[in-house]
Amino acid sequence: MSHRETEHLRVLIANERADRLALVAPIVAGLGHEVIAREIEVEDVGAVTGRERPDVAFVGLGENSEHALQLVEQIVHEATCPVIALIHAPDPDFVKEASKRGIFAYITDAEANDWQSSIDIVLRRFTEYQELEGAFGRRAVIERAKGILMERHSVDDRSAFAMLQATSRNSNRKLIDVATAVVDGYLLLPKQTTPVA
Repeated sequence: MSHRETEHLRVLIANERADRLALVAPIVAGLGHEVIAREIEVEDVGAVTGRERPDVAFVGLGENSEHALQLVEQIVHEATCPVIALIHAPDPDFVKEASKRGIFAYITDAEANDWQSSIDIVLRRFTEYQELEGAFGRRAVIERAKGILMERHSVDDRSAFAMLQATSRNSNRKLIDVATAVVDGYLLLPKQTTPVA
């Protein structure tokens, strides 16, 4: 992800304190980003995240760390963007708990000049995370398809994979698409009692 890709971001800011939201928004705007939502209530932040699809979210630690942690959870649950915890002063206990809930980084408002660098790093790591997650997901689908073919056709692991590859080549489709079709339609596949050559 280049600097150009992080020049104009859509940012959600969340905090239980409206006065803190009012302080953070101009800093974010000053970096050239658009504040698309300011949320205070835990019950609203998940829906707003899902609807607005921000590029990054800042969750501020207000008076109540549990409130901030619930905000983090709701945004992470939507899995649309990385979350950066924003703290006023060092708070190792909060940072530790927030990291368990899914934040990608934390910054202090004393480091406002470094926010853009932190955002750049977080977005790069989030992109890498999503790519890895996608690769693991594709691998799981292929393994599941192989298992289905092994069971249905009484073949070994290599033969099942070769079947997927041959179908992919012959149909000019990606291997993952063929595997997905097998997984999605496995109940329609016939059960063979004799091994396929």
